Amino acid sequence: VGPYVLVTPNETRRKQLQQIAKKELDDLEQWKKEHRPGPIKLVPQRLGGSASETQVRQNQQMTLMQSKYQKKHQREEYIKARKAAEESEILKMKAVQRKKAERLEVKKRQEEMQRREMFLEDRNYKTNELLNRLDVGLPKSDSCQIANPGPEPTAWKRSRAYKQALLEDENRRLEEMKQEQQRKAELFEFKQKQEEETRTREHQKEQRSCLQSLFIFYCTLRVNNAFLDRLQNKTQHNNIHQPGYTG
Repeated sequence: VGPYVLVTPNETRRKQLQQIAKKELDDLEQWKKEHRPGPIKLVPQRLGGSASETQVRQNQQMTLMQSKYQKKHQREEYIKARKAAEESEILKMKAVQRKKAERLEVKKRQEEMQRREMFLEDRNYKTNELLNRLDVGLPKSDSCQIANPGPEPTAWKRSRAYKQALLEDENRRLEEMKQEQQRKAELFEFKQKQEEETRTREHQKEQRSCLQSLFIFYCTLRVNNAFLDRLQNKTQHNNIHQPGYTG
């Protein structure tokens, strides 16, 4: 520890500071007493509204009934909106799945047509190859002595007739496939029109149901208001005929 200097306290200076602090505290207390707020004086007034207790009770009952019907109506609207959203989502999913199934069906039909075409081409190629080999294998008139010249024209006619029959069969198959595709397209268009009409009818039915609910709510509200008006008039009539009524 380094060197330090001890300073003795000045008692006179301490006393002076204590006296000054005490004087300031006394002055503060005196100022608070002088500036203390006085008593509040208000003019007597009549509290409460201008309506009677019966009218207030009727207004409370009407507000409660209206809020109950409003909450019920809001709950029904929320349930309808949620169901409509769920049905819309389901219809969207069905439409997506239907489109996927249609694309898959179209793809399958195209693949089947391609396979048939390839099969017909391959069969025609094999048939033509066989017929050409048969034509090449027939004996010629200048190579050897033909006892009966009838088989060559007959075989050639048979090959021509067979080729013509294959071509007609292929054309017939293609025409049948085209007609089948056209029938499926017409059936698909008819189904789409039916689904659109069904959705339109369901939408109109929902609109009619909403209008009926609103009409019932409006009629109920009018009946309740008429009942409350009659009750209020009856109460006022009884109050008028009571003894001591001053108006």
